[in-house]
Amino acid sequence: MRLAGKIVATLAATAALSTAAYAATIGGVYYAPQYDYSDFWTATDNKTFQVVLEGNPFPTVPADEVARRILPAMQAAKPRPNLTFTYDKPAEMPRPYYRLVLVFDYANDLRADAVCEGKTRTGPVTPGVFRLFAIYCRNDMAMSQTTAWTPASSPDDPRIQELFRQLFMVVFTDSPAQRPQNGLDRR
Repeated sequence: MRLAGKIVATLAATAALSTAAYAATIGGVYYAPQYDYSDFWTATDNKTFQVVLEGNPFPTVPADEVARRILPAMQAAKPRPNLTFTYDKPAEMPRPYYRLVLVFDYANDLRADAVCEGKTRTGPVTPGVFRLFAIYCRNDMAMSQTTAWTPASSPDDPRIQELFRQLFMVVFTDSPAQRPQNGLDRR
């Protein structure tokens, strides 16, 4: 193999390894029959979108500091609508009330609908692992849900932004398979 070919092969292998190092693991996903990406788009495009955090993935760092430091990672990885993530509660309760709830180090038997109803429980912290249960809620009902985790050493770890990039593509999917068919659910 010529020297140039070896260099290209080495660079490609290095890039593949660095991509694999940042890869997050996304768990199984569930979409409610009522899930509709166009609802999400309408509710969030050119608007703020509330994120509710439960638990603290880095217990040695104050929870409000963790929240402040992961918000830019979420914003950089945001889904396609022109939305701005916020932790602020709406001044008036909107109807429908859309939000994303992230439960860090969640209890294994935690149900998504319970989370949307405001009932959360966390489990033991897993040191060195950024682990969350993500639930997209409309009022008291879970529209979509999944789990995700990645190794992370701090709230600024670049693997967290990559996790959010992958997570948002799953939680807020615009897949044709998830689109309503003129009011008939053909999935």
